Amino acid sequence: MVEKLSLREKEVEAGQVHVYETMMREVKARNERLAKGRKVVSGKSLPFQIGRQGTIRHYLSDSIKDTAVDKWSIFVHEIKTHSGKHRHQGGLNIFVLKGKGYTTVDGVRHDWDAGDLICLPVKKGGVEHQHFNLEGKPSRWLAFINNHIIEMLGRFVEQRETSPDWKGQG
Repeated sequence: MVEKLSLREKEVEAGQVHVYETMMREVKARNERLAKGRKVVSGKSLPFQIGRQGTIRHYLSDSIKDTAVDKWSIFVHEIKTHSGKHRHQGGLNIFVLKGKGYTTVDGVRHDWDAGDLICLPVKKGGVEHQHFNLEGKPSRWLAFINNHIIEMLGRFVEQRETSPDWKGQG
């Protein structure tokens, strides 16, 4: 009887998807893609784009599939006067490259300067935040988001105000 069950378990009906084998193929394909992916992402080839949050250059995101890593969003944000204001679950780290300004987190002001790290906490219901530049020239910072964590927390973004740079494009 054990032998017959074992034979039946090995048989897959015609047209039936074998979930484990499909997953194994997908893992292998992902690992091969990552092994062959770009090791250097050149900022010179990436344009700054103006969106609801402001002027941003994306180095990595879930839509960029040709690099040696995935599940990260990494971008540079240039702030002329102030960013848009939005709310999401947090878990974001921002390294200030140049400039001086402040970030409001749930209405509380936090000053920053070049070389500082801004850490947006993970918080039930999300964290509302907005960034302000205090100098006459644009400030810049680099954001790091681990999308594995954000997906586990339940990804959401709620735009509260738009950047003054946004003119309603696309």
